[in-house]
Amino acid sequence: MTIREAVADDHDSLMDIWLRSVKATHRFLREQDIQALLPEVRDVALAKLELWVLCSGERAIGFLGLSGSKVEALFLAPESLRLGGGRMLLDHARRLKGPLTADVNEQNPEAVRFYQACGFTVTGRSEVDGNGRPFPLLHMCEKTGLTKR
Repeated sequence: MTIREAVADDHDSLMDIWLRSVKATHRFLREQDIQALLPEVRDVALAKLELWVLCSGERAIGFLGLSGSKVEALFLAPESLRLGGGRMLLDHARRLKGPLTADVNEQNPEAVRFYQACGFTVTGRSEVDGNGRPFPLLHMCEKTGLTKR
């Protein structure tokens, strides 16, 4: 697996990864919630984030979106989960930005466990997401360097 900076031609494949990943991992979201989020991700989030693409050969299988040292997005194609790609993306971000922060959906326990396994700790909680929707967030940060294995 390799990591490269995103280019404009990646947009459609990143949206496909986002949609398939969310449907596979964000079980607390209803289809109407996902469809409501889709334009926000497609038209706003992907355009404003620093994006890094995880590839297997030439094929995109995941991506990471950063705003400064904050992980705003980390999504992997469902068939690429639990193969080390998420850790690779976080390690890449750490090399670029130093210690990272992230807001993680509390209703996604697999993601919470992943970030904890990568050295993040919970520093706070919000009852709603950044847009006021009823999806509680755990605010997480790390103090360590590269992922412990």
